Amino acid sequence: MKLDPQDVALCLGHDEDLAAHQGAVMPPIYQSSLFVQESFERLAQGLAAEHANFVYTRGRNPTVAELERKLARLEQGDAGIAFASGIGAIAAIFFALLSRGDHILFVNQNYGPTVKLAGSLERFGIEHDVVLDLGTDAVASALRPDTRLIWFESPGSMLNRVLDVPALAALARERGILTAIDNSWATPLLQKPLTQGIDISMHTCTKYIGGHSDVVGGVLVTREDLYERIFHEGFMQLGSTLSPHDAWLLIRGLRTLPARLEQHERGGREVAAFLAGHSRVAEVYYPDVDEPGSLAARQLRGGNGMVSLRLDGAPERLGQEVRRVIDRLRYFHTAVSWGGVESLAVAPAAKTSGGPANADAMGIPPGLIRLSVGLEPPELLIEDLDRALRGD
Repeated sequence: MKLDPQDVALCLGHDEDLAAHQGAVMPPIYQSSLFVQESFERLAQGLAAEHANFVYTRGRNPTVAELERKLARLEQGDAGIAFASGIGAIAAIFFALLSRGDHILFVNQNYGPTVKLAGSLERFGIEHDVVLDLGTDAVASALRPDTRLIWFESPGSMLNRVLDVPALAALARERGILTAIDNSWATPLLQKPLTQGIDISMHTCTKYIGGHSDVVGGVLVTREDLYERIFHEGFMQLGSTLSPHDAWLLIRGLRTLPARLEQHERGGREVAAFLAGHSRVAEVYYPDVDEPGSLAARQLRGGNGMVSLRLDGAPERLGQEVRRVIDRLRYFHTAVSWGGVESLAVAPAAKTSGGPANADAMGIPPGLIRLSVGLEPPELLIEDLDRALRGD
């Protein structure tokens, strides 16, 4: 992992105005729902441009704004908007940028609720398709005259597949189509999609940015014109407001993000290497960030703790075997989500796991187990996996 030293310094708070907060090493929590103005005229001006003023916390709040500023700088975008959840950010993008008759194209395996939300938009006349072939030609063939938005993950959070982000951005730009990436896997430290031509970068801050499984939040970063449009026509209309305290928790999470990512990557690499040589494992999914010339090496500064494996065996028995393996694990908790300090295991294709019912259509193979490698010593996790796979 080769993190940008300036990114690390920003995460650690070296961009903050300490004097403005009486030398407080952490930004204060402005636990206030409203902000009084010096005059009625100033109030009217603030309401007319609420995206740039502190008037009411449903719009902007100083603590939340500090988080937004930091993430915008890390992503090298113009501005950010923080939300109470990742799906809140996604909904605001759809709500603000799409109209009846528009079409969304999803590329790669995407977060299930994102695609489900798009399905709910069909009753408002907004359609969508999914393309799992990551080749630029395949994506171009799936575009329609009414496609207004390409939404994708790279790497994807199921099979860790990487697509050519600059090529996708160029294709969309030629046709006047907006692009948005769920960049939660990489965080702004490992990938900066806006510098590769993507219009919007979205994060579920619940994952690595928060990092401790104690806060839910989301953020999007984009250029100024889209920021104002999404703020007024999406964010303010839907009311998915991040609380000041949760924003403070996410700023705290940024403080340790560089160190945590390095440890997550170390554990992820060691677990992936062990699984690749195990007799019970048919395939391991981890991006080839060290292979010279690969897409992953060109676009990412390193890996993380996301590792998926596919069990070997007869397809009709894999579902039951997946459950047995997961239930035998001791250091991997069984839970949804990922990116926290604790290790987690889930079976995305198993109905009992809360995974997508259309797993086959989404290209998720039977026998798949997704691991989120936490901060435990890798040797403990490897021993745990070996015992569970052998059936001890």
